[in-house]
Amino acid sequence: MESSVDSLAQMIARLVEKDGIHATPVPKLDLIRSTKQTQDLHAVHEPALCIVVQGAKRVMIADHIYDYDAAKYLVVSFDLPIIGQITQATPAAPYLCLRFGIDPAVLSDLAVDMPLDQVAPETGPGLFLGETTSSIVDAATRLVALVESPDDIPALAKLYERELLYRVIRAPGGQAVLRSVYGPGQGRQIARAIALIKKNYREPFELARLAEEAHLQPSALHHHFKSVTLMSPLQYHKRLRLQEARRLMLFETRSAAQAAFSVGYESPSQFSREYRRQFGQPPMKDIEALTGSILATEPQAVE
Repeated sequence: MESSVDSLAQMIARLVEKDGIHATPVPKLDLIRSTKQTQDLHAVHEPALCIVVQGAKRVMIADHIYDYDAAKYLVVSFDLPIIGQITQATPAAPYLCLRFGIDPAVLSDLAVDMPLDQVAPETGPGLFLGETTSSIVDAATRLVALVESPDDIPALAKLYERELLYRVIRAPGGQAVLRSVYGPGQGRQIARAIALIKKNYREPFELARLAEEAHLQPSALHHHFKSVTLMSPLQYHKRLRLQEARRLMLFETRSAAQAAFSVGYESPSQFSREYRRQFGQPPMKDIEALTGSILATEPQAVE
């Protein structure tokens, strides 16, 4: 597999010569490059498959840490607030990665044709690492190669997308990618709850209302939500608010009070306390430390 990974790394290095996250003509495919290690970057990671072909990265969610490199891929099955850090990268050997957005509709269609033992995903969080097999690398290479053959994208992109996800599902432990469609147990309801929190994160948190709209009992919602996201619904709601406030201060030059009110806080002092608890420093001191740092890209807004 090493030679195929090297070939894919060379292709990505040729396609993206500058650091950052680069959208491509292939729908849902981004190519990422960094010539240096990065500090912690807080973001809401949408469902995606991430394959590192050179360098290494660390992802943290709650108190869980996931380290991966060319030997392991990362799958995020739900929208999850994570902390990401590139841990291995140099100008001579930059961090290179492809990120491909996962469409639950494609997964559902794939699952119909899967053997029965492949459509019962194990319980566990909506984020996992798997072994990057040669078949996965080969499928990913065909998908990335379309960037250099744009005329082929309309006819082949969907076929290669289906093949790549199929290879991931069939790899050891890969059926966990189906969690957003089938599990654990209440996967679709949890996905709905996450979408509702993202949509209404500026509003006061109400577990009973969220449970009703997600069609689960409050206790069941709390239990299954935490099994997927490794945090409670209230913690998830708070994390979204704080991460969006940080983005507003860092990239839109909002004051701490303006950012607090923009994300739904009524008390700037409460915002400052919770911000410090989350990021380790008061809001403006944290932003001063971040300003001037080179980030791979501007984090996306929550909405």
